Amino acid sequence: MFTRFFYHIGRYFIMLKRVLAMPEKWSVYKKEFFHEIDNLGMTSLPIIAIISLFMGAVITIQAAFGFNSPWVPLYAVGYTTRDSVILEFSPTIISLILAGKVGSNIASEIGTMRITEQIDALEIMGVNSRSFLILPKIAACVLINPFLVIISMFLGIFGGWALGMFAGVITTYQYVYGVQYQFNSFNITYALTKTVVFAFIIASVSAYHGYYTSGGALEVGRSSTRAVVYCSILILVFNFILTQLLLS
Repeated sequence: MFTRFFYHIGRYFIMLKRVLAMPEKWSVYKKEFFHEIDNLGMTSLPIIAIISLFMGAVITIQAAFGFNSPWVPLYAVGYTTRDSVILEFSPTIISLILAGKVGSNIASEIGTMRITEQIDALEIMGVNSRSFLILPKIAACVLINPFLVIISMFLGIFGGWALGMFAGVITTYQYVYGVQYQFNSFNITYALTKTVVFAFIIASVSAYHGYYTSGGALEVGRSSTRAVVYCSILILVFNFILTQLLLS
């Protein structure tokens, strides 16, 4: 078991070394980069928007009903929603959702290219297939995911206000005051730092499982499933590590 673990770790870093090699033709990579931004990032926006709106609303309503004590001011609902969304929900939960959507997409796409021998054809033509196929995906995820998380933060806080008002659990003044109360801008830095690390994990680990797929269509499905599972586990592990390093 440990032998296979270190085998995969070693092969992953060897792959990264080839991925980060100097591209042969920057114009081709630039075209692929913008394609991946649309394919991996922009297509994820609708599901992120819906989830963020309703999760912000759920946090607000739960906080409002949880603060029953007269000693707790009602503006604490806005404060709680803001910190919950910024510190944990948007960077971590949204990254887990992207691990499922984007990670499976990357693994299945590259895995299909492997079993149909398209990758072998690239290698025969002298193209660095690892860099050509994986580097634009990593760059696109690392660039676009922080923007998706910022949008998620805004929509989460907005959803908390809008649906909290609709449910009648808080007033606009109390909510906005709570959102502004003792705001620490480092929380944004912390959240976006986590997001960049998570984006790199999602793209590179999923690409690894797709690139080394062997067999037929069934193996592509298994590689896609393994990619999502391992990405999710690594996101949770690095969430703990980064929280210890940045907030301790």
